[in-house]
Amino acid sequence: MDPFIYNFICGGAVFVFGMVLAWRQGSIGLSSSGFRNLCLALGVFVFYFVLQAFLQYEAPLMESAEPAKYVSTPESQAAVDPAQGYRGSIIDYVIMAGYFVIIVVLGMVFGRKMKSTEDFFFGGRRFAWWLIAFSMIATTIGSYSFLKYSSKGFQYGLSSTQTYSNDWMYFPLLLFCWLPILYFSRVMSIPEYFGKRFNSKVRFWATVCLLVYMVGYVGVNLFTMGKVLQHLLGWDIFVGAVVVALVSVSYVSRGGQSSVIMTDLFQGVMLLVTGFLILGLGIGYLGGFDVFWENLPGDSRKVFHNYNSDPDFPSVGIFWQDGLANSIMFGFLHQGTIMRYLSARSFKDCKKAVVTHLVVLMPLAACVVGGAGWLAKALANHGDLPSNMEANDSFYAATQLISQPGIFGLILAAMIAALMSTVDTLITAISAVWVNDVHKQYIKRDMTDRQALTVARLTAIAATLVGIIMVPVFMNFDSIYDAHGAFTAAVTPPLVVTFVFSLFWKRFTSKAALATMIIGLVAVAASFFIPSLITPFAHGVPMGDAGDGLFAGVKQYKFMRACYGLSVCSIVGVIVTFLTKPDADKDLTGLIWQKGYYRLINTD
Repeated sequence: MDPFIYNFICGGAVFVFGMVLAWRQGSIGLSSSGFRNLCLALGVFVFYFVLQAFLQYEAPLMESAEPAKYVSTPESQAAVDPAQGYRGSIIDYVIMAGYFVIIVVLGMVFGRKMKSTEDFFFGGRRFAWWLIAFSMIATTIGSYSFLKYSSKGFQYGLSSTQTYSNDWMYFPLLLFCWLPILYFSRVMSIPEYFGKRFNSKVRFWATVCLLVYMVGYVGVNLFTMGKVLQHLLGWDIFVGAVVVALVSVSYVSRGGQSSVIMTDLFQGVMLLVTGFLILGLGIGYLGGFDVFWENLPGDSRKVFHNYNSDPDFPSVGIFWQDGLANSIMFGFLHQGTIMRYLSARSFKDCKKAVVTHLVVLMPLAACVVGGAGWLAKALANHGDLPSNMEANDSFYAATQLISQPGIFGLILAAMIAALMSTVDTLITAISAVWVNDVHKQYIKRDMTDRQALTVARLTAIAATLVGIIMVPVFMNFDSIYDAHGAFTAAVTPPLVVTFVFSLFWKRFTSKAALATMIIGLVAVAASFFIPSLITPFAHGVPMGDAGDGLFAGVKQYKFMRACYGLSVCSIVGVIVTFLTKPDADKDLTGLIWQKGYYRLINTD
């Protein structure tokens, strides 16, 4: 099947579902602000449809340059051999050290007036939309993003942007349906939402799922940073991870959300500028954009590379894992994301931040994280780099080739920014969930706010230490993309399905919510040992060869596991709902989608 058609049929169904709910809720219409919202949503859809159609069908037909013969030079040899690579000059180390100092000072300065958990978790709810939007882009781009999307960009070209270009499908659901409920319900955490929607048992299991997800994410990011510093500076992976982790926790444990937002604002700008600097310098090295574009092979210009023929990067798998499971998890359920939304000084600012982040900054982020891979492919086709080099080395090769004193330091600083801006968000998010949904619920119910603030700071330190401990676990994977993909596909489906049913289906019962999460986790875990369970949901994607070992199945169907998990969890949720009695009547206003709610809160 044509991957473009599949993506827009299935994604379009999600988009239309959101538009219908938004219309019935009163968020969009044919007059006043409703018409403005309607035009905005349709504009987002048209923009992505036209752009992706052009890249899928027209761009590949443009003339491409014939591959040039690779001519080895000292510079190209150094680029592909870390042992010979440029290790930096004094100015590079000054820039890197100076960046560390700037971030720590910013974090300390903006966190110095921390007096309550409201300040620590939500920054006093006083931030403007542009602050939140730019800090969100820093959170979105992790250090793993540069490496994994550069790797896929080298192998598959512009289709590496697919993860970042799928957000249009849930745009109406997020902006018009979930965001008003989240903002005006004033919940402090996602598990608290489940507790209000159902009961304490559902809240407990939601807490378990969310903590596993976030702590694992910390480990993935620290592992990535360790690999970066090993390649660029020759440091040991574990040592590099520890150094950057300690710097991150130094300001987060003191300043909380205020420190995170203000440092991530700086780091978000740093990431965008440095990412485009790398791409710009590479294009200049080649001799201009025309030369760069001509040296991208036709298939590398496609935004969907293949439907199901390649198990390492099938478009159908990316749709289910990144387009649905991971994107919904990150945009709707990631504790760090919702804390950022709730830090806005008004609901209007909250909406503007979401629109700016998804519509304006995310397409730029796709170019930033995949650009080094596209550049490496063009350089290889141009004869400046060997065409048979490892895809995992594409980021290092491209950046090494253009590196010079000062630029190398900026690249190091950008990678550090990518790590710290993601990890600091995760650390504060883990602290919020632990304090609100574990400590206050099961350890000390009557704790004062000052005691809660102390626990939050201690939890930030503990979360960092656990993340460091997990680094050796992720070192067992062949690539960062594999580690990240296998991890997210494993833990997100149960929570995503439970959340979607909870928000949009009033009949969904507490017993069904519990069954969906617990049985879903068991079902996904079973697929690690019996990967053939995923075959009926694999859309024809080959299982692939993962070798031997107890957990070899984790590497098989690593993308289609999300489709399997979402499907199984949905089936469980529907069956158990109809086999159990409806929950006792209680007021769910402001906790589930309902007709006319947008007019009721009078948000505009």
